[in-house]
Amino acid sequence: MKNSLDDIVRHASQIILGKEHEIRLAIACLLARGHLLIEDQPGVGKTTLAHVLAQSLGLQYNRIQFTSDLLPADILGVSIFNKEQGTFHFQPGPIFAELILADEINRATPKAQSALLEAMEEQQVTIEGETRPLPKSFFVIATQNPNYQTGTFPLPESQLDRFLMRISLGYPDAKAERELLAGGDRREMLKTLQTCINSQQLAELQDAVTHVHVSDALLDYVQAILDYSRQSPQIAAGLSPRAGLALMRCAKAWALMAGRDHVLPDDIQTILPHVVSHRLKPIADSGEQDPAALVSLLESVPIP
Repeated sequence: MKNSLDDIVRHASQIILGKEHEIRLAIACLLARGHLLIEDQPGVGKTTLAHVLAQSLGLQYNRIQFTSDLLPADILGVSIFNKEQGTFHFQPGPIFAELILADEINRATPKAQSALLEAMEEQQVTIEGETRPLPKSFFVIATQNPNYQTGTFPLPESQLDRFLMRISLGYPDAKAERELLAGGDRREMLKTLQTCINSQQLAELQDAVTHVHVSDALLDYVQAILDYSRQSPQIAAGLSPRAGLALMRCAKAWALMAGRDHVLPDDIQTILPHVVSHRLKPIADSGEQDPAALVSLLESVPIP
């Protein structure tokens, strides 16, 4: 299993240069059956990363460009009247795919954003009174620009909580940027990217995540983190039980990627900022995460 995962990381790193850690985080999120939010400046490779993951994992892929005039029907689909048959036929929207790229999700209105809520939580959509299932391997990778940029609508807490993990790519280092500038077109390289695993192998890896062992001491550690977040004077709203479950799922996936069948404290500390940063509400609610709250979580709770 580890060899297959390393192959995915290696192939992805040939296109997304200098971002192996972020690639591993993204893969861990999908192995944990979660949705991924990538927040960063335009032009740093957010969309390309989604393309790379879809192709490497052999998933059917649709891209939805979120704009201010996007309607829920543009995402979910709509019934169209057939004059010849005298009946309505449902035309599925782009949501009916295995991997959805919700590009620049915060450029759409809250009404359009809400079209994803049921899909991300229940793996189904209800349209015109009928519930329609989505593919078993259904993932949403959403990109968003910083909220201070013009034409953005902040994601509400209910939407943010649907994302298992939030990451940022950041600018490449000097060596990676030089290689990027001197290298070929990344879009052309995507066309030659190999599929490393199929849908059945992906399902097996996801099942393996659930069997990764977590000791009682580590469960105590996670509970202490949750409790501290609820008692901390720096945090207005602490972490929910769902956040604790998300933390455990991601830690198991991170351990599996390292080739282990058990979770270590380092696994929890590595993925914790990416799992809880969008779930914590600091006292000084400026709409941005307070880094001090995350540092406090990591430094104030003793490691078992």
